[in-house]
Amino acid sequence: MCGQKARFLSHLTMSTKTKGQNDIGQHYNPADLSHVSVPQEELDIRPKVSSLLSRLVNYTNITQGAKEHEEAESTGMSHMKAPKSPNMGTLMGVYLPCLQNIFGVILFLRLTWIVGTAGIVQSFFIVLMCCSCTMLTAISMSAIATNGVVPAGGAYFMISRSLGAEFGGAVGICFYLGTTFAAAMYILGAIEIFLKYLVPQAAIFHASDPHGGDSAILNNMRVYGTICLSLMAVVVFVGVKYVNKLASLFLACVIISIISIYAGAIKSIFQPPNFSICMLGNRTLVRDQFDVCSKVVLDGNVTVPSQLWKNFCSSGNISSPQCDDYFNQNNVTEIQGIPGLASGIIRDNMWGDYLEKGQILEKAGLPSVNVHGAVESIGLYVSADIATSFTLLVGIFFPSATGIMAGSNRSGDLKDAQKSIPIGTILAITTTTLVYFSSVVLFGACIEGTVLRDKFGDAVSKNLVVGTLSWPSPWVIVIGSFFSTVGAGLQSLTGAPRLLQAIAKDNIIPFLRVIFCDSLPSLRTLLPCTNLPLYHHQSVFGHGKANGEPTWALLLTGLIAELGILIASLDMVAPILSMFFLMCYLFVNLACAVQTLLRTPNWRPRFKYYHWALSFLGMSMCLALMFISSWYYAIVAMCIAGMIYKYIEYQGAEKEWGDGIRGLSLSAARYALLRLEHGPPHTKNWRPQVLVLLKLDEDLHVKYPRLLTFVSQLKAGKGLTIVGSVIQGQFLDSYGETQASEQAIKNMMEIERVKGFCQVVVASKVREGIAHLIQSCGLGGMKHNTVVMGWPYGWRQSEDPRAWKTFINTVRCTTAAHLALMVPKNVSFYPSNHERFTEGTIDVWWIVHDGGMLMLLPFLLKQHKVWRKCKMRIFTVAQMDDNSIQMKKDLAMFLYQLRIEAEVEVVEMHDSDISAYTYERTLMMEQRSQMLRQMRLSSAEREREVHRGHSLVRMGSLYSDEEEEVVEHEAEKIQMTWTKEKYEADRRNRNNAPENFRELISLKPDQSNVRRMHTAVKLNEVIVNKSHDARLVLLNMPGPPRNTDGDENYMEFLEVLTEGLERVLLVRGGGREVITIYS
Repeated sequence: MCGQKARFLSHLTMSTKTKGQNDIGQHYNPADLSHVSVPQEELDIRPKVSSLLSRLVNYTNITQGAKEHEEAESTGMSHMKAPKSPNMGTLMGVYLPCLQNIFGVILFLRLTWIVGTAGIVQSFFIVLMCCSCTMLTAISMSAIATNGVVPAGGAYFMISRSLGAEFGGAVGICFYLGTTFAAAMYILGAIEIFLKYLVPQAAIFHASDPHGGDSAILNNMRVYGTICLSLMAVVVFVGVKYVNKLASLFLACVIISIISIYAGAIKSIFQPPNFSICMLGNRTLVRDQFDVCSKVVLDGNVTVPSQLWKNFCSSGNISSPQCDDYFNQNNVTEIQGIPGLASGIIRDNMWGDYLEKGQILEKAGLPSVNVHGAVESIGLYVSADIATSFTLLVGIFFPSATGIMAGSNRSGDLKDAQKSIPIGTILAITTTTLVYFSSVVLFGACIEGTVLRDKFGDAVSKNLVVGTLSWPSPWVIVIGSFFSTVGAGLQSLTGAPRLLQAIAKDNIIPFLRVIFCDSLPSLRTLLPCTNLPLYHHQSVFGHGKANGEPTWALLLTGLIAELGILIASLDMVAPILSMFFLMCYLFVNLACAVQTLLRTPNWRPRFKYYHWALSFLGMSMCLALMFISSWYYAIVAMCIAGMIYKYIEYQGAEKEWGDGIRGLSLSAARYALLRLEHGPPHTKNWRPQVLVLLKLDEDLHVKYPRLLTFVSQLKAGKGLTIVGSVIQGQFLDSYGETQASEQAIKNMMEIERVKGFCQVVVASKVREGIAHLIQSCGLGGMKHNTVVMGWPYGWRQSEDPRAWKTFINTVRCTTAAHLALMVPKNVSFYPSNHERFTEGTIDVWWIVHDGGMLMLLPFLLKQHKVWRKCKMRIFTVAQMDDNSIQMKKDLAMFLYQLRIEAEVEVVEMHDSDISAYTYERTLMMEQRSQMLRQMRLSSAEREREVHRGHSLVRMGSLYSDEEEEVVEHEAEKIQMTWTKEKYEADRRNRNNAPENFRELISLKPDQSNVRRMHTAVKLNEVIVNKSHDARLVLLNMPGPPRNTDGDENYMEFLEVLTEGLERVLLVRGGGREVITIYS
């Protein structure tokens, strides 16, 4: 080897020197691959480094929304103009978009109510849980996002490429639904601000009684929400560029609103805003229904009833009032709604006050006479519109912590995505977390508790509660929050269709697969998928306008968002989208944990500050938050994801993305295989692990597909099934044929519903290939213990002995390998998977004990629907000296202990004289054997004739493989000369032919063969008599003789034994017990 290498190097050096001497003045380029004689076809599959790098540069410059790299490198994209270079940095590309998506409607409309209801301590804990969950998810997301380029789809792309198409599709749909319901939530928030604080007069429906206010509000929300959704959908349809241009304005509104809150809190230290609330006893009154917080007022020098008096009293006469009892016995007081940061109100707001629906807001510490007031007066008090609890508040607040995927969704527009995504996302979460923490403290330290618990600001003259604290005016918050919610709704309506488009383009979810008619673009015909060439296969949800806008996906998004609008309650919609977002975040953490623990070679994220424990903690927190916020919503969300997962698994397209679940499966398989190496399985765990030996015809089609049908009925998808076949030839010449054979077998396995593996080997001889399969199939402890092969039909009529010799050789190989063997005879008569036996029996003829295989196989077959209605009968044979009655009792007890239901029958076989039929069958068998033997003895002379005549016809097909080898070796030694002695010998052999024929006529059969034939004939008579109408007959398969001279007689014995039976399964045990009476 060293000498060859030295000669090669010296030759290369000499050729280089010669080229340099002959091509004087020419520049030699050492990078030119032609100098090392690399073939062009090699360069096609293994490109030069320079071309690879140029392609990678173009790959990293893909714009957002472009096809991912598997499709982007196709030749059909060459006519498109070059994309623009990404130039967005961390601030504009990740940080500010994340801030805009995280800050939203909950901060302005519900955070004050959450603080007042849960108290500062529990609100702090709610914010800590939600923000910790998103921070841990951001760490996992940063690791995944920096492990490669993340095209359109964001979280869907990361999860699908990390956990596989099934998880990716399920979680992608959940993320899409969450984003769509987020659009509905933002629209409901904008309508709530519009109708409650901006233009209350625009309400269409009004309450006719104090108890009908809720339905009127919900109907107003539905009407205006639908109008707003339609307008936003039109804006997105007309052009997303307008949404992107307004994004900066919406973000400015959010930032200005938050700054005004901090400014108002600081100002409240010195000059608290004047928002007084009116209390009747300790109950909070609705402020906009009266002008003066007093029972009476002075009109000149006369004391007259106030508007408040008139609301509670039916008579306007002060001297004889007919008033509400609670109004009569309690005083009216006025307290400051915004005491300010230095007032010490924080002590009263530390702990929560959860209310039931309809419960009146009360302030502890104010004197009150607890009497029941009139029912008609309920509408004059501020009351809770829903029942509150800690878990409900968690579900409502969590959407204010979402939006962390905004940076990863824009990865194609970032200058350095692997640097910007982690920094920008984590900084944005840190900023929002600090804002939420400080807001909780400021709200609790500045605002009166009853005002905090007043969700809609009824106690402060219908003002937005957070607006009462802001500076310089409450209108800053009202207008700013309105525009921010509208902007967030537009962003959600823009992002959700693109997410659905990314899922549809991957073509993994069948119900998203529809077809678009290219031939009739004006009609835009939508039809189910078909194979007609007239149609161009493309998902309608992956299709859009000419500029790539997903039109149909936008329409579907609008319809789903309308469902959220019809719910019409912000507090009901928020927990729904919390479930979907938490589901998505859970799988982001799971993806990072799986990739980290598997240590796959491709897992090389640039973001280093991650750990699998953090990912598992984030995953656990997501799961806990799902059940804390709403356990029934959590179950529904998980069921939706589970159904989509199973739907994709059974009906979806198979995608190989190098996902972590595949790696996890490999690791689990490796672990299980190593565990199986400890020893053979216990008898209780034994089941047939089958190696099926198939024969292919000249067209590489499976010759006996019913063999696979029988195996599928026997296995029912359990255990190991390996389908093997042998191709005769040389591997280098037959590789393509091997691939075609494997595909044909796999197709047949799919048709026959056989779950297993396929292996095709190439060997110079079929019997050697079968021996290789028997020895090498399987891996470790996952190896076959049973071989199934077909019967060599037509072996009697064929002069070629290779078929039955290969069969017997396989029987010997399985015996030597201690494997069980099953040979279905007349397999073409076996039932298909679509047939049903409504009656009949499976008969077992138990001649010798072979480990219990004959008992176990009928039980396994009866598990399949084809054989389920068949009854099982067991026959055994008693000799003259056996007690047949005791044998039947013992066998029945044995079956009872095996827990197998079967009828038992003992058949007595008496010794009898050998019949003339038996003698004749034996004689015919031996005469045929002798004739074939004489034909083989003259093979050398005929082979010489073939060589002498220079004929191309080979006579090797008449002989076995071993004999072919002998003839070939002898033929090499034969000299092509013809002498007189050889001519005389050849003539003598020709003259001896009549003598050989006379020997065949006068042949007497061997007595041992006669005895064996007698046993086979008598046993066959008994079996046919008892089991002629059985659906299947199982019987012991006798072993082949040790002396190979009797192989042909062995085949004849098996034919006689099974003669007259429609379906026979010959079974030979592997030498170990496969069934036990113990539990």
